[in-house]
Amino acid sequence: MSQPDPDAWRRQVRQWLATVLEPASASESTAQAADLAVFHNLPEDEERLLLDRCRAYQRARFDAGYQALTLPEDKGGAGLSAAHVAVFAQEESAFAVPPSTELISVTVRLVAMAVSLFGTDEQRRDHARAFLRTDLLACQLFSEPGAGSDLAALRTRARQDGDEWVIDGQKVWTSGAQFADYGLLLARTDPDVVKQAGITAFLVPMDAPGVEVRPIRQMSGGASFNEVFLSGVRVPDRLRIGRPGQGWEVANATLAFERTASGSGNRRKGGTFPDVLALARSLGRTADPLVRQRLADLYVRAALRAATVDRVARTSAAGGRPGPEASLTKLMASELLTRTGQVAAELMGARISADTGEPGTFAWTQHLLGAPGYRLAGGTDQIQRNLIGERVLKLPPEPRVDRAPFSQLPGD
Repeated sequence: MSQPDPDAWRRQVRQWLATVLEPASASESTAQAADLAVFHNLPEDEERLLLDRCRAYQRARFDAGYQALTLPEDKGGAGLSAAHVAVFAQEESAFAVPPSTELISVTVRLVAMAVSLFGTDEQRRDHARAFLRTDLLACQLFSEPGAGSDLAALRTRARQDGDEWVIDGQKVWTSGAQFADYGLLLARTDPDVVKQAGITAFLVPMDAPGVEVRPIRQMSGGASFNEVFLSGVRVPDRLRIGRPGQGWEVANATLAFERTASGSGNRRKGGTFPDVLALARSLGRTADPLVRQRLADLYVRAALRAATVDRVARTSAAGGRPGPEASLTKLMASELLTRTGQVAAELMGARISADTGEPGTFAWTQHLLGAPGYRLAGGTDQIQRNLIGERVLKLPPEPRVDRAPFSQLPGD
């Protein structure tokens, strides 16, 4: 089927957005603490209200046919090109889109896509559609205390018992688990093969007996991350995603989507260059040549990241899975967050450590305390550099010493 002309489609998108959103100019942006936080730091009732706002927009977008734009139509998407994604993002930026959350992003851009690509027709009908529309919310149960950067070393086990799987283990750094209906979980189902080959993916109901969610209080004050304990959790085989042992393939595809989402400019995370510029002006520092140099450097880096995001989006095959190039946008995003915080801290000096009552100053502590965590979220910066080196630049891979069956590796 032929795709709509991007220019004509742009007008259609703009007209639809005007029916559901206010222009961005109608929403004043102020440097409050919540705006500059990299990770949310909201009371539970406010977080639920924010989720409700986000879900209302996501549902409207789904119902209008603007969700999962590059996903093939037979998988539940719109079947459009990456150019259409870029057009939609450009038009959307002119409107006051409800600020998204980690859980919304994980649900729509990670779990929904994984279930759409690897799930059965029944799973796509019953779950992927509900995730894309945010009728159901889903978290990501991947990382473990001993399996973060080396995710393939995970030790959460799943054993088959008739038509069910019994899962025992622990996950950590799970965003939004306390609000999620399901979790996309990786578990080891065969310890007698190499570690990557013995992993299977499941959709786990978060209200199932044996699932316990414990919030993790962050140094920034929020508790958006959680530990999740699984003790004898029974999951029907119909909630297995992909074949037994295909979990590593599911994980790689999902993590590629995560890096694309983490590096994209669609969801605000922390302070931005305009925020830093506004801070410099309010402090009367813009005439200082050294400050101007730092601001120019930050502006160039922000522009380069935006251009890279656009380039990766345009060169991605419509409906295809993101490649290792997604690591570039994730790495650039985490480095830009760090530099943004550094410049803000240099402008304020000691004032950043205490609330002096000056508008838009102490709020930057939310950014400074959250930015280091973003170097870990979605895969550490070191892992991104490995992926870029090995899969993009084709450099020699790191030596691997763990090619024996998982059950024979030290520590198991």
